[in-house]
Amino acid sequence: MPSDSVQFRCNICGRANRRPRSELSRESPSCSHCGSNVRTRGLLQALSLELFGMSLALPDFPYVKSLRGLGISDDSSYAYHLDQKLDYRNTFYDQEPRFDIANPPEDEFGRYDFLISSEVFEHVPPPVETAFSNAFRLLKPSGVLVFTVPYSLEPAPAEHFPELHEFGLAQLGDKTVLVNRTREGKVQVFENIVFHGGRGATVEMREFTEQSLKAALTGAGFRDIRIYSENYGPFGIVRSESWSLPIAGRKGPGGLSPDATRDVLEQWWRLKRLEQVFWFRLGRKLGFLR
Repeated sequence: MPSDSVQFRCNICGRANRRPRSELSRESPSCSHCGSNVRTRGLLQALSLELFGMSLALPDFPYVKSLRGLGISDDSSYAYHLDQKLDYRNTFYDQEPRFDIANPPEDEFGRYDFLISSEVFEHVPPPVETAFSNAFRLLKPSGVLVFTVPYSLEPAPAEHFPELHEFGLAQLGDKTVLVNRTREGKVQVFENIVFHGGRGATVEMREFTEQSLKAALTGAGFRDIRIYSENYGPFGIVRSESWSLPIAGRKGPGGLSPDATRDVLEQWWRLKRLEQVFWFRLGRKLGFLR
């Protein structure tokens, strides 16, 4: 195999691939079957490590219907597999089933073992700290938030619309502009808006930095914040930049709940085939074997 090629198994769909290293980028599709890119594969590897302590492809996740998760505008390519394996539901900001992370229903607080989100928090209206605080409140005591957003290594973030209050998009000639009325009644018109792949909820509200994200997570109460910067060739996760990486923050000490541990243990014993390396390693990781 040429040295500039990477042979990998896509951890979203499970298919084998071989790609030139130059084609493995954050956003460009690089799985020949499902079209996943380095960002989505890195996000799901981070979720696997946070939930199970090891890098599992989605098709290899155990069936743990007592492990509850909430997707915030997740891509269908991995949302389908998560729904099959876990007690998971996907939601959206601008279509059904709707879920507004800036203003979630109070009866949702404390219900989830994990939240997963990719390229959403940069679109949440200010103050974005409210969204991170709500994410923290949605989790169970041992829950984890796993997400990606574009961010830079610059010293200061940029909030594009800091006085946003009552706002909407309007067409002005051949331009789409954002019109805002501040709390004090001042009308603002913003041109040169940045959209990410569409209109409406995809307006870029801010540019994060690594430090501003860490501060927002810490301020919301998250602990054990981890930025996943390591490459993982077996899943085709070869990163060409040191920013905009998957991030995880825990509400409390990690580990599966008693119910989730029981479900995994039942599957493990039912299989009774320790020669399958994956199940043997999972049993060791979760303490079933010594």
